[in-house]
Amino acid sequence: MQRLMMCVWLLFSLQLPAQNKQPVQVTDMLKIRSIADVTLSADGSKAAFTVTTIENDSDSKLDYKYVNQLWMVSFGSNAIPRQLTTKEGATQPAWSPDGKQLAFVRTVDNKPQIFLLSLDGGEAIQLTKFRYGASTPKWRPDGQQILFTASIPLTELIKDSILNAGNALPYWSLEKPGFTHNEQLKATHARPDPDGTLEEVRAYLDNNVTDKKARVMNKLNFQDERNVNGDLSFNQYFVTGIKPGDVPVAVTHGFYSFSKVDFTPDGKQLILSGDVDSLQHPNRSQENEIFMANNDGSQLHKLLGEAGKQFTNPALSPSGKWLAFQFSGINLVTVPQLAIMPVNGTAKDMILLPFDRSKENLLWSADEKYLYFTAPSNGGFPLYKVDVITKKVEQLTDYNSGVTSFDVVNNTLVFVKTETANPFELYLADGNGEHVQRIGDFNESWVQNKQLSMPEKKTFTNNKGMTIEYWVMKPVNYEPGKKYPLLLEIHGGPTAMWGPGENTMWHEYQFFCSKGYGVVYCNPRGSGGYGESFLRANINDWGKGPSSDVLTALDKTIAEGWADTSKLLVTGGSYAGYLVAWIISHDHRFKAACSQRGVYDLSTFFGEGNAWRLVPNYFGGYPWEASAKANLVRESPITYVQNITTPYIIFHGDNDRRTGFVESEMLYRSLKVLGRPVEYVRHPNATHEITRSGDNRQRIDQMLRTWEFFERWIN
Repeated sequence: MQRLMMCVWLLFSLQLPAQNKQPVQVTDMLKIRSIADVTLSADGSKAAFTVTTIENDSDSKLDYKYVNQLWMVSFGSNAIPRQLTTKEGATQPAWSPDGKQLAFVRTVDNKPQIFLLSLDGGEAIQLTKFRYGASTPKWRPDGQQILFTASIPLTELIKDSILNAGNALPYWSLEKPGFTHNEQLKATHARPDPDGTLEEVRAYLDNNVTDKKARVMNKLNFQDERNVNGDLSFNQYFVTGIKPGDVPVAVTHGFYSFSKVDFTPDGKQLILSGDVDSLQHPNRSQENEIFMANNDGSQLHKLLGEAGKQFTNPALSPSGKWLAFQFSGINLVTVPQLAIMPVNGTAKDMILLPFDRSKENLLWSADEKYLYFTAPSNGGFPLYKVDVITKKVEQLTDYNSGVTSFDVVNNTLVFVKTETANPFELYLADGNGEHVQRIGDFNESWVQNKQLSMPEKKTFTNNKGMTIEYWVMKPVNYEPGKKYPLLLEIHGGPTAMWGPGENTMWHEYQFFCSKGYGVVYCNPRGSGGYGESFLRANINDWGKGPSSDVLTALDKTIAEGWADTSKLLVTGGSYAGYLVAWIISHDHRFKAACSQRGVYDLSTFFGEGNAWRLVPNYFGGYPWEASAKANLVRESPITYVQNITTPYIIFHGDNDRRTGFVESEMLYRSLKVLGRPVEYVRHPNATHEITRSGDNRQRIDQMLRTWEFFERWIN
């Protein structure tokens, strides 16, 4: 009966306008408070977490900034969260073992540094003033030291006599043409002189690089997220005492990076993840291994590692006897496998825990019977636990929501959940995910006064026999018998997954529904969240197959009878920017289209995007290889640009180096030469993350500019 009443209420809310509620506006994105970094104290009696707000920038009333602060909640009869920090920002909280202090990270002089905050009161004190910065603090179990990471530039590492005793040079080649043993890195006393000897000229040229008058590229991965970058840096780990002025001591060394390091439960050793054994340049080697060492970094030895494989995300059980981890092959479109083994065992002792989803945030239960993790699945990001003996996986939260951060201690579970009714809230439950209660009010008070469109989940079977899930959202003031514009939203990746549990699109969907549009989105073949076979179903087929899936979802929504087929629209970003271009070069049903930060010529993308490995991984080779070249030409939207007649707006960030921006310029210029209705928008300093974590004024600009462009063509 309760379920029936809920369905009746949901149907009623979808079809009738909410009384005394306001539509979602574009500036409502500024009200969203996001929660992250949830961590429980050792006894499970309290939780710390970060809250990110968007506030006016003091330098301009039109601009906004992100502010991160530390919060805490104690569990008892009156569990009310309270804010712990109020200035200068705070991230990455870590409880001291006795639960009396929090270590966290704050930026000082443009570098992250670790601070300590006593719960007895008083201001936070700065613990580190490390020249390289300090991040991701982790307490030693006895509370006497803190482990942290710092990124060390190659030029500094070579000169650092402590981190690099004897000023050794990398044993792998830096690949600078004409130098076979990295001799160009040896210290020189030559005086910089553009008219001097060869050594003096080289010193002069080195100065130009130091003063940023030139960027010299010799490495394979020469783009970061914002720019081209010829520098190399290495993540190294250090320990420090817990008194200001204590000198950090390195526990890792050498010309390689560690991606994760933590103390063993007894504090006597370290568990490490990285690629130490490789004789290749870091850009060439894609393997990853798992190691153990003493807590001072000595006696480093490998637990897991193998040519052609990545072993990642090590998580030790509370007793330190068991190691959980994931592994996969390199250069593959794949779902990593989850496994455990005794710490003193070998790969032969590995026990697989099958689950055909991409697992994240591995965490052991106190009794070592279960592993907790989150995984994208069927439109949600549920929390799961797997019994390590029976291998049975139990889903603790539903597909209509997403768990973005969580922690479990004993029988206390705290997690952050996103859902259509609320983008971010904090919840408390027991270790089975039962007896759930919301803690505090981070978005509820303003969201409950907004008219929201609730998605309706539907399915169909595509031409490969795969079940495709899609969701339909009607305009918030939907009235039966009326016709409405319908917007097809497409996700990127291509391995991303959308659904009610995905938080980054919460505001955009609700904004367009508040403007009188219907929204339909689906997870086409190649999406994450449906297993490895589904993930690989778009290999060498980025265009035709996925287009068929998203257009079928559109067709089935139109068949419901309420969409105005003269007012169909389509938008998407990244891979979805690609797919929009592909669709409108093969289909002319749309009144207008929008591509954001897309890929349009796969051969060019191979050169200008830092996600370039998607090319060989999906299309079987490189642009100069005959078979791969044919695939890349066939699958590139620019090949069919002459067929595009749909009014089209194209967005790209000036500093987007994940996909690069030259292809968008090429697509725009081609359409202008052809005399097609096209508009091109570039956002200064914006990266690929503009719509998720970019400048908020630019986020507002892009959403409004998209809506305004659509309105030109449907009205």
